[in-house]
Amino acid sequence: MSLVLDPAPAPRRLPADIAVRGARAPAPIPLDTPPGTLGLLKGLRDNPVATWTRWHFEQPIVHGKSVLGRVAVVSDPAVIRHVLVENSANYDKGGLQRRMLGGGLGTGLLLAEGAEWKAQRRALAPLFSPRHVEGFKRAMVAVADEMGERWSRLRDGRRIDVAAEMARVTLRVLGRTVFSEAMNGPEDHFARTVSRYLEAVGKIDPLDILDLPAWVPRLASAQTKPLIRFFEDEVTAMLAKRRALLAGDAAAAPRDLLTLLLEARDPETGLGLSDDDVKANIITFLIAGHETTSNALTWALYLLSEHPEARAAVEGEVDALMPDGRIDPTQVDAFVHTRAALDEAMRLYPPAASITREALGPDILGGIRIKARTMVVVSPYVLHRHKLLWDAPDHFVPERFLPERRGSVDRFAYLPFGAGPRICIAASFAIQEAVIILATAMRHVRLTVAPGHEVMPVQRVALRSRGGMPMILRQR
Repeated sequence: MSLVLDPAPAPRRLPADIAVRGARAPAPIPLDTPPGTLGLLKGLRDNPVATWTRWHFEQPIVHGKSVLGRVAVVSDPAVIRHVLVENSANYDKGGLQRRMLGGGLGTGLLLAEGAEWKAQRRALAPLFSPRHVEGFKRAMVAVADEMGERWSRLRDGRRIDVAAEMARVTLRVLGRTVFSEAMNGPEDHFARTVSRYLEAVGKIDPLDILDLPAWVPRLASAQTKPLIRFFEDEVTAMLAKRRALLAGDAAAAPRDLLTLLLEARDPETGLGLSDDDVKANIITFLIAGHETTSNALTWALYLLSEHPEARAAVEGEVDALMPDGRIDPTQVDAFVHTRAALDEAMRLYPPAASITREALGPDILGGIRIKARTMVVVSPYVLHRHKLLWDAPDHFVPERFLPERRGSVDRFAYLPFGAGPRICIAASFAIQEAVIILATAMRHVRLTVAPGHEVMPVQRVALRSRGGMPMILRQR
């Protein structure tokens, strides 16, 4: 890829009252020069976050041509605001995302565009209103308590895969809240299926990059067909059960995502969602709704295990606020050190590592004129480690997200859930859930990385830990 660079301003320096402790958070070392075409294709398939150059972490905008076509990688908060908010109508998801994810997520909220997206967003918004999210706290606490009690029965020195554990517990939260225990079968099987699906579709196929026709066979397609069939069968059973309940006694049906989707009507047209749209949104929430949160929790537990001072601050907080080992649902907002550790984990390892848009028409980004069909990339992974925006960008420093400092973080320099009209609809749900689970885990046990395991992030749609996160558990 050929890069066009502008003179970079001086990087920010760390304030004297914040100490940097510990080593650089594990991540691929940025490249000194851009990879060639074959190197880029291989890198995008193996691990896209390993293809970034050091210039991407030092320049506000890097633009040029590659096998992907014209690309502009944007890390200037003002320009990001322009793309995602002020001129968002000029940018859509682009063909590459639809080619990669369309087979499983179809026309759901994640991939829908235009009027179709607006209608779905209006239909789904009531479920994630502050009142509804507040009402989910007790169910979240109950699931976290079950995890804490199960972990408390494990012997010291027990090896567990924290990534798998977090996938299980976040899926169980979905089953108790937005799906009201409508899922069939054990969470472990569903979580493993989601992991296999994302592992397959997250490997960017050169055929998709080259925009070859859909009838040209893809390896991922062969791998994902039985997985997608599993999701569809699961969702079909959930819908049949709920439709029977609505038909027999509508008043007894829970006011959750399933019911809202089936009853939703566009206020402008009076039309409901099609069966395909209903299924696509359920699958989207089942996959994305637990994968992103489970990854954020996995990274937070890992980082706290590596930083004794930060761990001590969180442990002191949870011991004070959870004397009996259980969270009071009315006190979730009091866990400021726990929340700060979570936010910092999502800075270093954002749940979604890349946001891509395709320009529908020409535009000017930070003084640079771009043409229609230019791929505009806002990478939270790059943005959150950018030297112009963050002090000690590669280090775990939770203090930067304590209440007295949060105001200094530019809204468009920190995007764990995106921004603008397409910001994650369930962001407040995910944060509340993650704080409850993280606090409960930290109250019960202390974790350390299993000997011999090398921690490294790998991008598979979400940003997960390669090889899971095997850790050694000890009771507190």
